[in-house]
Amino acid sequence: MADDSKMQIMRQVQQEAAMQNARMLVEKLNEHCFERCVVKPGTSLSSGEEGCFKSCMEKYMSAWNTVSKQYVARIQKESAAGGLSL
Repeated sequence: MADDSKMQIMRQVQQEAAMQNARMLVEKLNEHCFERCVVKPGTSLSSGEEGCFKSCMEKYMSAWNTVSKQYVARIQKESAAGGLSL
């Protein structure tokens, strides 16, 4: 029974960490891409700004996914080697 409670708490912590990571991704993405693409903020984005923002977001998300996959692979490898327990 104690193991079930421990696993439930671990899952909850993992879910909260995933939500925090998603929030951080959106914040960094907006911060980085907005500063890069919107030189003179106004009431709307120009087509050039929209294109820049879209391209920037796609590149940022691709890089984020690559890093995340490598991180998960490393954690799984270390876990399998007995270094960590998930």
